[in-house]
Amino acid sequence: MHAVTASSERLPRKLSAWTGTAVVVGVTIGSAIYQVPAPIAAGTGNLLGVSLVWIVGGLISLFGVLSIAELAVMYPQAGGPYAYLREAFGRPLAFLFGWMWLLTTPFSWAAQALAFAYYLGTLLPLGMNGTHAVAAALIVLISAAQYRSVRLGALVQNLSTGTKLIALVGLAAALLLLAPHAATNVASASAGSLKWNGLAVALVASLWAYDGWANLTPLAGEMREPQRNLPRAFIGGALLVMGIYLLMNAAFLVALPFGELSASKAVAADAVTAVLGHGGTVVIAALVMVSTFGSLNGSIMSDPRVFFAMAEDGLFFKSVGKVHPKFETPHVAIAFSCVLAVVYVLFRDYLQLAAAYVLGIWPFLALSTVGLFVLRRKQPDLPRSYRAFGYPLVPALFVLGTFLVIGGSLYFDPASTGVSIGVTLIGLPIYWLWLRFGKSS
Repeated sequence: MHAVTASSERLPRKLSAWTGTAVVVGVTIGSAIYQVPAPIAAGTGNLLGVSLVWIVGGLISLFGVLSIAELAVMYPQAGGPYAYLREAFGRPLAFLFGWMWLLTTPFSWAAQALAFAYYLGTLLPLGMNGTHAVAAALIVLISAAQYRSVRLGALVQNLSTGTKLIALVGLAAALLLLAPHAATNVASASAGSLKWNGLAVALVASLWAYDGWANLTPLAGEMREPQRNLPRAFIGGALLVMGIYLLMNAAFLVALPFGELSASKAVAADAVTAVLGHGGTVVIAALVMVSTFGSLNGSIMSDPRVFFAMAEDGLFFKSVGKVHPKFETPHVAIAFSCVLAVVYVLFRDYLQLAAAYVLGIWPFLALSTVGLFVLRRKQPDLPRSYRAFGYPLVPALFVLGTFLVIGGSLYFDPASTGVSIGVTLIGLPIYWLWLRFGKSS
């Protein structure tokens, strides 16, 4: 077993329980809630389909949170799922996770930054090149702040998350109370036919929207009193997110006719315009920008810790495992991730980035949860201040639900899903090549 040693000692425990909750909520509620309700509505065909997707996606996410929290408490160190997979199954599978994290984490950063830039483009004439330039600049700006101080990053996370929660509840209340054609819009949403073949692909989109809770796990090595604070942050954050998402979707369905909702490119802006007039566009653009800024900040704060942990294990370049002597941050890992994300943001669009992330990472979250069963047997005496709620049923349902979604995506969208699986498996020969040639890097 790998003890909680170097990474936890070299990265000081500076983060509070509120910051942990702010990471879960802030990273999860980023760009997706303003983007994916439209393709989910288009893919499912009616109100029932939309409701099923958001509720099932939320439950899968909640079951994952309830399960992964036990692993985070057992191994409160940098790396998150990388550490859990290593302990349960060994280094090759952990490396595969790190390989996919290397490829898909910059997708996530780029998608969030592009969503920020798209909404800024509703206020300023950016054009396509300007939109991508703004997204790249935002990634560099936040990465520089995280390079400088984890406390500064935590302060930004706390403030942005609190602001977005207040604003989202206020926005949803305004749409629900003031929508002029609420009954007609709900009736139009109920009238369509459910598209069963679109549910699986729509669930992938919902898992992108619900993704973010796992971003707390790489920061576990910097949380104060992790045995007490990690479960609180995970569970409280996940429940808040699910409630906000259901509230926001109800508001969008009331504000817009279902056909307009399904075709919208900026659903939040269109909903506000329909209810409050064009003057509301500025408000919603500002809200989306604050929201995506906070989500990107949380991602950049947490994600490079996986590469840091891999470097400490000798499975990545040694320099990536360096801690800045003054700032006490994994500065090389942050700079490395920043460069990759900027490259991605210049060449891909939002939905391509989102789908690639979900199909690359969620299978490993499910495998981490399988590792929970393995570790209950391998290490029964290891202290567990939190035990997964509903074990073994809840963890099993998370694993089953995740793989059913991925399997459905493979059936209905075999090209992109197959490519994701193939890219994952490429990591195996890369692992063996690294063992042979990369140890001195």
